[in-house]
Amino acid sequence: MPISPSRGEIRERYLKVDTSNVADVLDDLGLPDRGLSPDFAPMPAGAGKLAGFAFTIRGQMTPFAPGGDPEKMKACAELSSEDIAVWSGDGEGVCYFGELIAIGMKERGAAGALVDGGVRDLKWIGELGFPVFARYRAPVQSIMRWKVNAWRVPVFLRGATIERVKVEPGDFILADEDGAIAIPAAKVIEVLIAAEKLTAKEVAIREELKKGLSLAEALDRYGHV
Repeated sequence: MPISPSRGEIRERYLKVDTSNVADVLDDLGLPDRGLSPDFAPMPAGAGKLAGFAFTIRGQMTPFAPGGDPEKMKACAELSSEDIAVWSGDGEGVCYFGELIAIGMKERGAAGALVDGGVRDLKWIGELGFPVFARYRAPVQSIMRWKVNAWRVPVFLRGATIERVKVEPGDFILADEDGAIAIPAAKVIEVLIAAEKLTAKEVAIREELKKGLSLAEALDRYGHV
């Protein structure tokens, strides 16, 4: 009986494939609407690739007295290795976290964060080496405005081809220069294997083109990619 790869092995292999190839594979599998909004971008620019298993954190705009957000701290304390903290909520205009929360997530072993909202302290997050993709940056703190109300629950993130993409705990998140995508947990291995094959095909085509083969000849030999 074949041994299933560990979470760490899966993550390392996904880091070697592109979101574009994963998106093509998902199309082939009949899962065409897993791409996330094109507004998601690395914060700061060049923050690095995002790959890991979704640990969802949900919040909402809720006026509250000055002080910390204990639920946010509890949620972050449950993060572990290979997790991507996936933040969702309706807090438009405010940041969901900054440098200190990013430090805490990294200390827990998290592999990065995907934020359907805002972040701040980009200079310091960049120096931390903790990859973050978010929809916007904002200096306005969440304290007194936005608070966490649940974690490890299904969330709905802004999508690329549909209004919202359902992301569940354990789904796989991949984000790079082309954008961000969510792979259903049940399809993580199947998508990975297919994306690796597609990547190998593209590498072969590039090599053939460098040797002088025309694009038409290469596609005739290797098929559409």
